[in-house]
Amino acid sequence: MESTLRRHLETCAHEFAKATEREASTVARLSAGDWRFFDRLSEGASFTARKYDAIMAWFSAHWPADAAWPADVPRPFVSANDDAPASEAA
Repeated sequence: MESTLRRHLETCAHEFAKATEREASTVARLSAGDWRFFDRLSEGASFTARKYDAIMAWFSAHWPADAAWPADVPRPFVSANDDAPASEAA
């Protein structure tokens, strides 16, 4: 299960960076509150379910309207209260 969730995070980060023309470190800082989060993730670092939910909610709330959400990643429902950066939500 962790490998699937890891893949979802990495896919969203990559696609978001591409769609917004931002560096990976910027996407990590904005979505996870840690500019090295995705570097550490690719090195095998673990993460909590709470962190996963917070980051995915951030991506969903900030996804560019003109970009398609990755087809193989379930998109979470985001309420008005979920719009805070992941660093504040986790």
